[in-house]
Amino acid sequence: MTRLRRLNGAFVLAAALVASVPLAAYAQVPTPQQPANPGALPPRRANYSWDHDLLRASFGYRDVLADPALVKKMSNGLQMVIAMRAYVYREGEVSPVALATRVCRVSYDLWNEVYMVHLSEPDRELNQPVINLEGVLRLCAAASDLPVVRRGLLVAGQPYFLGVVVEVNPVSPEMVEQTQHWLSRPTGSTGIGPTDALFGSFVQLFARQIATSDSTVIFRTQDVPP
Repeated sequence: MTRLRRLNGAFVLAAALVASVPLAAYAQVPTPQQPANPGALPPRRANYSWDHDLLRASFGYRDVLADPALVKKMSNGLQMVIAMRAYVYREGEVSPVALATRVCRVSYDLWNEVYMVHLSEPDRELNQPVINLEGVLRLCAAASDLPVVRRGLLVAGQPYFLGVVVEVNPVSPEMVEQTQHWLSRPTGSTGIGPTDALFGSFVQLFARQIATSDSTVIFRTQDVPP
């Protein structure tokens, strides 16, 4: 009965989550469109703040787990990887100047009936048991005060925005490994250099990566001036 109640609760919460997602956001989960350039990505609001010379951003992407089948898979004990990459673009350009990442690994402990969450983001490694899906979404499907870029990498007076791609169980293990490795940099050291080929091409990052994971959400934030 305990397991039955857990599965029923997971489906009820998943259904509520789907209902709460705006149609414009949910429509891109099953069949995301290939954008022509970073500025053409679907829009989504973010909250920005300056921490001295470090830009921080907060935004959510709960719709990446809107599919009840993903909730069921996670509740069956299989590990799920939710990888988020936020690229800093100058308005009108196609090459990013910086990258901020976070990786969340989730598995369900069938014995203790809790979700085990391992979260990696700049300056934070978190291993925490979570009792329900809402806790997983709070930790793994939202960035809060994410260190994005130092002001010195930006041109004064020019608008910038974030191009974000979130993948559940990415097909490319190399991308997950490189994303995880990126997190070892000091906070705010997010600049993309010539040797960071894996992160350099908009076509590779967004157009070609679409539909290569269990679920993909892509969007751009509003502009922020340096």
